Amino acid sequence: MNKRDLIRKTAEGTGLSQKDCEAVINALFDTIRKTVESGEKVQIIGFGTFELRERAARTARNPRTGEAVEVPARRVPAFKPGAELKQAVQA
Repeated sequence: MNKRDLIRKTAEGTGLSQKDCEAVINALFDTIRKTVESGEKVQIIGFGTFELRERAARTARNPRTGEAVEVPARRVPAFKPGAELKQAVQA
């Protein structure tokens, strides 16, 4: 499912127009992005948590040459599914 499909399904489920649903979904994604970008968690009970994680600097190996390569520390977005979502997927 892509964003366009999500908008269409949301419109069907709510009775709102696709244009209205697109505005709501865009606002939701923007809010989640900005909140995680600032270092805060977005926790949606029953669905999951969006958060920012720190990856430490490390030394990796180039698989072709075997040469050591330094990988710098970085911040990465992460999603941890909630218990209800995990149960729904298991069923």
